[in-house]
Amino acid sequence: MFRTKVRIHTCKVILLTSLVWFLVDVVVLTFYSDCVGGSGWGCSGNSVGARVEHIGSSQELHGTDHGGRGSSKGRGILYEQLHDRGKVDITEKGKYPPKVLRRWKPAPTVLPQHGQPGELGKAVRIPPDQEGLMKEKFKLNQFNLLASDMISFNRSLTDVRLSGCKSKQYPALLPTTSIVIVFHNEAWSTLMRTIWSAINRSPRPLLKEIILVDDASEREHLGKQLEDYVSTLPVPVYVLRTEKRSGLIRARLLGAKHVKGQVITFLDAHCECTEGWLEPLLARIVEDRKTVVCPIIDVISDETFEYITASDMTWGGFNWKLNFRWYRVPQREMDRRGGDRTAPLRTPTMAGGLFSIDREYFYELGAYDEGMDIWGGENLEMSFRVQEVLM
Repeated sequence: MFRTKVRIHTCKVILLTSLVWFLVDVVVLTFYSDCVGGSGWGCSGNSVGARVEHIGSSQELHGTDHGGRGSSKGRGILYEQLHDRGKVDITEKGKYPPKVLRRWKPAPTVLPQHGQPGELGKAVRIPPDQEGLMKEKFKLNQFNLLASDMISFNRSLTDVRLSGCKSKQYPALLPTTSIVIVFHNEAWSTLMRTIWSAINRSPRPLLKEIILVDDASEREHLGKQLEDYVSTLPVPVYVLRTEKRSGLIRARLLGAKHVKGQVITFLDAHCECTEGWLEPLLARIVEDRKTVVCPIIDVISDETFEYITASDMTWGGFNWKLNFRWYRVPQREMDRRGGDRTAPLRTPTMAGGLFSIDREYFYELGAYDEGMDIWGGENLEMSFRVQEVLM
């Protein structure tokens, strides 16, 4: 009898100890599993940035953006109101009818203005006697605003594409795109460079319009001054405004509501499009309108505004906490592409800041979850919607 009690007690101790160690293991895996092999975001030895689903290239400032959280209300009222709006007839195989496509030719190269700060993506150095002013202005947007203001809106950038990308041939007929850019208290110079880089480096017949969505900004230069300025630009640019702070997702939905192009291209308000960035995105979608395409997301230094190329050997994923992370592309994907680094990647998840998607397909997927207040989970949510449709 006594031995039986001892055995039961011993079993309980063993079970309890095992449970404790199991929980410890779960905690350790949760925090460190995305760094196994040194391939996760923030792991030592990794560069910032990555190639996401596709070819092409655009530059993203490694600095401020909207921060936030998400919920799961699903499609929401806005989807129900908009999913039938302005539909384009699509053939059975998901192709666009030729009548809605446009002939195009590459945009001319933006030539460097020699002697000007930041040309060809070079770093801008602030003189020692202006470092105090630089630090004060840094607080406004959490990047070196003094350096940004010294750089031309039309600054030149080095063509960093692989040689194979430069020689690729794309379809002669491509769909048009509307670019949607959401901003809140964005600096004038970074916003202008975003707009001008898109205008200068996009084939004009393919760029239907640029839609700017002001999410309740409070700075004077983003009011009438912005409206007057964009009215002089060589492509249609529209400024929409939210009545109160709505957050990135609902602001994007407002912009998408007014899109007239066949494809919606979402961009951040502080990025710079590089040479040949748009054609590869639209080329993938014209082959299959249910393709959701992301460019390479390079980095612009928040301190010097230097152009920093990202790795084309990483793709999007997520860890056990459902945080988006960059991981090295596995060998199986390289084998599928036949070792061709210019071929598109089939990524598990995509970055949410910059991507192109067919307008009707965006609403077929359910658009964005209206319950997401600011920023943080829309990349995974959109990725899961696409994967659900594909399965």
